[in-house]
Amino acid sequence: MLAVFGWWAVWIRGAGCTINDYFDRDFDKKVERTKSRPLASGAVSPAQGLWWLAFQLFIGLGVLYQFNILTLALAIVHVPLVFAYPLMKRITFWPQAFLGVMISWGAFLGSSALKGSVVPSIAYPLYISSFFWTLVYDTIYAHQDKVDDAKAGIKSTALRFGDATKMWISWFGVGCIAALVLGGLVVNIGLPYYICLAIATGQLIWQIFTVDLSSPMNCGRKFVSNQWFGAIIFSGILLGRLFS
Repeated sequence: MLAVFGWWAVWIRGAGCTINDYFDRDFDKKVERTKSRPLASGAVSPAQGLWWLAFQLFIGLGVLYQFNILTLALAIVHVPLVFAYPLMKRITFWPQAFLGVMISWGAFLGSSALKGSVVPSIAYPLYISSFFWTLVYDTIYAHQDKVDDAKAGIKSTALRFGDATKMWISWFGVGCIAALVLGGLVVNIGLPYYICLAIATGQLIWQIFTVDLSSPMNCGRKFVSNQWFGAIIFSGILLGRLFS
């Protein structure tokens, strides 16, 4: 089951990146960091991009056909959210919040696939923690391009929060960790989970307090370091279930 969902995540995340680059290809030309992307640079035509998107969605949804009808339905409902996300930065300073809504959807799918229904005690804490985590890392990510974004008319939480960013993402971090603690308590997970959660909390604190929001390179490194936060939490869940 982990392998199947891992495979699905690769393809559906790829589809999200493709549709984002398709909608943003004219904006991306104006941003130093993104102007060399295939669609923005012209290396790939818009039509080719859409064909690749269709292939990614076909593979991603096809993987889920082996699961129950509820899981498949939830996956299909998720697709419009993937398409809508790139448009949010045109109409609101909170596109990162919409990304959190969209990218955390796997919490519902995993629960429905394993249990036959969306179990609140399992799905909700994971979804909420992922939502707040997304607000942390994607706000840091958005600070890479805030100068170019402002010129291009693109909105983001980085521009919305400005100098108060660290205060905002600190509270988002609190929400993320609190939801993970609550989720562990509700399902009575084992001690290794909380040990890993403590380590992950330290990693998140390090990110927030050491990130240089005026340095695109530093913001990029801090953003990428979230792979370690996720890996630590994932390991904690596995070990906590094995030794509960």
